[in-house]
Amino acid sequence: MVFSGKTRALSALNLDIHAGQCLLLAGSNGSGKTILMRCVAGLLDPNEGDIFFRGRPLNQAGRALRRELGLIFQDADAQILGETVEEDIAFGPENLGFSKEEVKARTVSALEALGLTPKKEDPPRRLSGGEKRRLAVAAFLAMGCDTVIMDEPFANLDWPGVVQTLEIIRNLKQQGKTLIILTHELEKVLAFADRLVILHQGIIRDDGTPMEVLDRLKDEWGVRDPRKSYLNVEDCSWLPKG
Repeated sequence: MVFSGKTRALSALNLDIHAGQCLLLAGSNGSGKTILMRCVAGLLDPNEGDIFFRGRPLNQAGRALRRELGLIFQDADAQILGETVEEDIAFGPENLGFSKEEVKARTVSALEALGLTPKKEDPPRRLSGGEKRRLAVAAFLAMGCDTVIMDEPFANLDWPGVVQTLEIIRNLKQQGKTLIILTHELEKVLAFADRLVILHQGIIRDDGTPMEVLDRLKDEWGVRDPRKSYLNVEDCSWLPKG
């Protein structure tokens, strides 16, 4: 549980996140999504309850957590630390204590994987919104993270930015990464989800496959069923087909 002043932000949560799964955590603004994932990422301590990472209490995970879990904020600018794209990606591996040779190799690999090599000398803040999302993912891949949390990844993005972000999600899923995506825009990304969790007023209201959860959806939870505009769950993506 997490409290903000006298307000209980999260309550009675019981959530297992499985390796290699793409989990969508949906809920309206103020439902508690960001607070929950900040707890999972070790950035916020709950007042009550326990969080475990690979069977160990989260507060004992330490360096292992930093290497294995990355949280991409809704505001990508908040995570920019380097003067160039290359420096920004190298920052994480450097602070984890890798050798200069290893940092270089990881940085080059991440640049290539996210298609950022042509922009490696560019100032990160000049990148587009979609490119900044790619940079954040590249930085975490360079650190060796197997789990990536994305907080409202489509916020403030134009069409090309949304497509770039969806390509990242698709590629990470194909690589077997664990993905946790916080969003209320199900119509853009639901096709990639293995699991859908609904959070409302700090409480998990439903948890299951996307089809199962949507069939049980209640209006008061503040989540729109995208199947009203799409034929089925598999069509719920803004990534062009083909």
